[in-house]
Amino acid sequence: MENVVGDRVLIAVQAVNISRLSTHPVPTVPGTLIVVAGAGPKDSNGAGKSSFIASITALLGDEQWRFASGAKAVSELLFNAELASGAGARQWASADHGYIVGVFGPPGMDGFAPYDTAEAAPTGALPAGGAGDGAATDGAAVAGDGGGSGHGGGSGHGGGSGEGEFVLESQVAGAELSGELFEVPDTSGGALTVWLKVNQEAPHLEIRWREGVHLAASPSEAERVARADEIWATLPKSAGRRDVVARDLTKVLYGDRVRCVSFLSTSVRSKVATNLLSQPLNEISPERVFEAIAALTGLDAELEQEREARRDEHAKRVRAAQAAERLAEFEMESKALLTTFDRRDQARIRLADALRCWRGRQARKLADAAGKDEALAAELERHRAAGEAAAEAIAMVKAEIATLREDTLDRQVSQARKELAALQARAAKLDADRAVAENSADELRGLIPALEETRRFADGRDVPTAERELREVRLRLNEALKALGVADQEVSSAQAALDDAEGGPAAAQLNALAAAGIGATGLLDALDVAEQARDAAHTPPAQSAGGSQALRGTTSATPEALGAALKARYGKAPGGGAGQVAGVALGDLRGWPNEHAVIVDAAQLDDAAAALAELPGSVLVSSAGVSVVGAFDGVATGREARIKAAELRLNRAKDVQETAAQAVRDGEEDVAEAQRRLEGARAGVRLAELEAKLGERRARLTELNAAIGELAPKVAEAERHAGALDFRARTRDMEIERLEGRRHRHEAERTQARDQEAKVGAEREALKLDALAADWGGTVETAREWLNALPEEERPRAAEEWWRIAERHFDQALRDTFPEEDAEIPEELRFLLSERSGSTAREQATFAAVCGALASYLRGQEEYERHQRRQIEAQVVSRQRDLSAAARGAEEAAQSTAVHRAALTAAIKARLTRVAEEFEKLDTSYGGYGATLEFPVPPAPADPEQRWQWRVTPKWRRGEGQGFVPYNRRANTALMDEKAVKLVCAAAIASSGGGHLCLVLDELGRNLGKEHRREAVALFRRIGETYGITVIGALQDDMEPYAIDACGQYIKLRRSSDAMPYNEPPVIVGHDQHADRVRALAAYVDRTAAALI
Repeated sequence: MENVVGDRVLIAVQAVNISRLSTHPVPTVPGTLIVVAGAGPKDSNGAGKSSFIASITALLGDEQWRFASGAKAVSELLFNAELASGAGARQWASADHGYIVGVFGPPGMDGFAPYDTAEAAPTGALPAGGAGDGAATDGAAVAGDGGGSGHGGGSGHGGGSGEGEFVLESQVAGAELSGELFEVPDTSGGALTVWLKVNQEAPHLEIRWREGVHLAASPSEAERVARADEIWATLPKSAGRRDVVARDLTKVLYGDRVRCVSFLSTSVRSKVATNLLSQPLNEISPERVFEAIAALTGLDAELEQEREARRDEHAKRVRAAQAAERLAEFEMESKALLTTFDRRDQARIRLADALRCWRGRQARKLADAAGKDEALAAELERHRAAGEAAAEAIAMVKAEIATLREDTLDRQVSQARKELAALQARAAKLDADRAVAENSADELRGLIPALEETRRFADGRDVPTAERELREVRLRLNEALKALGVADQEVSSAQAALDDAEGGPAAAQLNALAAAGIGATGLLDALDVAEQARDAAHTPPAQSAGGSQALRGTTSATPEALGAALKARYGKAPGGGAGQVAGVALGDLRGWPNEHAVIVDAAQLDDAAAALAELPGSVLVSSAGVSVVGAFDGVATGREARIKAAELRLNRAKDVQETAAQAVRDGEEDVAEAQRRLEGARAGVRLAELEAKLGERRARLTELNAAIGELAPKVAEAERHAGALDFRARTRDMEIERLEGRRHRHEAERTQARDQEAKVGAEREALKLDALAADWGGTVETAREWLNALPEEERPRAAEEWWRIAERHFDQALRDTFPEEDAEIPEELRFLLSERSGSTAREQATFAAVCGALASYLRGQEEYERHQRRQIEAQVVSRQRDLSAAARGAEEAAQSTAVHRAALTAAIKARLTRVAEEFEKLDTSYGGYGATLEFPVPPAPADPEQRWQWRVTPKWRRGEGQGFVPYNRRANTALMDEKAVKLVCAAAIASSGGGHLCLVLDELGRNLGKEHRREAVALFRRIGETYGITVIGALQDDMEPYAIDACGQYIKLRRSSDAMPYNEPPVIVGHDQHADRVRALAAYVDRTAAALI
């Protein structure tokens, strides 16, 4: 069963469990542009546009689904809960099967007749209802769920028959009840519903159909899914006991005619190279362009017929070749027999030649042996004479060697060498002594300049005088150093006094008390005395008293009173004398008493006085009173006076120190000068000693030079004499070596002569002349006569050559007789052949017997071979007649194929020319400058199974008046897509026998700029309406405003939330001029609340 759908066109589609698509039927308007928009959760994506148009391509048999391979990719369209909704995956299950249902009706729908007219929709314009977008027109319908705003409302599940189906053409009821397979339906009128069951497991696609409209109609999605399973179960199986599967879909439904071409940019299913819309046009090869056009124009069948013709021609040629092969095979087999017979005839000739050569070998061996024996006898005499001559030469050489080996010359050479060695040793010792003397003299001469320079510092003094002067200046230096030490000590003391005057008060007292473990504090650390109060202490005391008693007072006494009292009591009168107390001078203490006063505890006053006994003038202040340790020789001055006095003392000490340092420097210079004078005096003494030694060295060098001059001639004479004797000895040794070599050669010649004599004797014995004469059967003279009677070219042959020729003739005769290794050889001959194998001697021993056995066998086969020759000649004549008949049949088939190919070539060129013309019309009609096709005629393939591959190169003009540019030149993608659409439409239009074409496009106008989108959409609609092509295109959001105004039908798929596994009811707005199609589908797209616009 083929072409069930026939010329019907698709008027409605229903998807059940296909992706997330709603199960509502979607009516379609044939022959116009149908745009599919989407309203997903965020934008147009996610509403199932690609799945919707992909299901339409599967329904219409788009070959890109690979139906021949089982169309496994279609199963990917089934509902997948995980992909449909993340949250719904826990509530919904993925579908293991689904349905794609298509309703096909005649282009004019003349044959529609409602099954139940009481329930059928009224003809003409249906009443308007709901909220619509425009005035009601005849046949324009919208389907939706419930009334609503936008483009329509309502759902198509209310009307229809009692089973929820709307049946057209009641005549199919009888066929449906019968359960039998029905004939091909009449395609001239009536609707047909095709059901495609998509399975997750194989078979992935099953097809059933029934005349009339049979869609699943129920109030809810779940009920429609269940209703679809029920309807599928009631549909008859399309192929008897089984269903039609994917590989037969296009043949059974559409008769292998192309009903759909698609250009899908999504990955919902695989792509096929022969689809011009599946990829950019410039990426498709010219061969694949032709394949696509051939599929659209129906040239596939004609190309298949051409291939069948080539197959028939090939089959006849094969039969002719087989006849030739059979003849050749028989000729080969007969040739093998004839060749065998010829080889055996040749073997007989070769066997006779082998026996003759064997005879020649025997004669040659005897003649050669006789001649060699005569030559060996003469050679034996020569070897004997050579041995005797070598013995005589050996005796003479030995006598000469004995004469030369006398030892007088050896003794002379030894004595001369000893004398030469003694002289050379003496000369070497003298040279060494001279070198030592020269080095010593050079060293002494090198020391003289420095000593002379040093001697000048002595100024004529001798060593004792210089030593005395050095001792004197060293004594003066020591005195100066001592004075410098005293001056340094005085500077240190003066600096210390100055530091004490400038430093803090009572430092020494506090240190002494701290060492004794007594706590104390400086008086000036506790009291801050004004400068005028200090100055008051320098006034003369009001009272004075002698003695060393302690002055006591209260702790509240003022510093002025304390100083006045202490100075008055212990001070020194201007006349001197009275102020000297305990040997301590008042002027020696700076800042007394304030800076020498410390405050201690009254209980430790005595201990403190004992601790400060070494510091006279110290003042102890406590609650018990004031105590002074020791006395002073004068009145203390103020602080600045004491500092000035200390500075004056320091300056005087530094002047003395500088004078002492200058004296030390002068002393050191005197000591250095005295030391240089002493070294100069000593250098003069050393210089005199060196001059005496240098004179001794010069005298020694004179003696050594004289001795060397006397010894040199003696050494030269000894060397000459020893060299002459060595030359004579070497010449004698060389002569002895030469004579020894001659002796060895003569001995070798004698040995060789003896060996050759023995060898020649053995060779004469090995010739075995008597045995060879016996094998020949005659004497040497008869053998030579036989050889002399041979032709000129055979006379020079040696015995081995006669044997090789004889063996070769025999081997060739044996191979000619038995060419196969496993041939049946007579037992006697087989035994002799086995006996002769192994060595050449055995082969020669058995040669005559083997030749006799082979000759006997060949004589027995001669009559059989003559009979076989006559039969072979008769068979060859008969088979040659059969070959002539087969060759004539192959030639006739070749001529017929050539005629058919020429006719097909003309038809293909005519069809492609028409496609080119339509391509030209479409291009010029819709914004182009003209287009054409280039299609050179290719040669027919040699392989009969290979398709005749044509090449089609689309070309178009890019500007007015310009030349045609091939399609594979660089161009923008939008231009390529536009030309591809026009080319596909041109091919569909040019196909005179093709059915209705549906062109499916994804991402409609995606490659075009905004200024070209409206024109592109309008182009699709005009081409579709003009030529009856249904163009279905999916839109993105940005294309929707341009497509709504230019399309013939508008479909919007809706899905408002990602949590919804299925789409909401679609919105469909369109216009169909055939009211019958609208009425036939109204029951499935309308409910009580629905409205038709």
